[in-house]
Amino acid sequence: MRTLRTACFLIAVGIAMARSGSLIHNAPAEAATKRNPYEGDARAQRTGAKLYARECASCHGAEREGRKNAPPLNRPDVRETSSGTLFWVLRNGSLDGGMPSFAHLPEARRWQIIAYLQQR
Repeated sequence: MRTLRTACFLIAVGIAMARSGSLIHNAPAEAATKRNPYEGDARAQRTGAKLYARECASCHGAEREGRKNAPPLNRPDVRETSSGTLFWVLRNGSLDGGMPSFAHLPEARRWQIIAYLQQR
């Protein structure tokens, strides 16, 4: 009986994870075609770091390490994901996943945050 309960729990966790998925994977394919006008711009990266500290660090951590339900953003898949996909995530968020939309920020500010997240 205990084994059955454990198996049911693991299946439920797996289903929940599959449903939620990464917001990166929820973005439509055409989002990936948008390019960051600030890509590689050191000044934009510094501005993006300040914006990240103000807008994102309370959930994702000061060093992008993640907290509670907010995933880490210092992972290779975030740096390697297309800028347009990350822009889509910032613009749309996910009410179900607890990620707010950052559409209140001007488009340039969102691109600067992405420049910071993707700096090498």
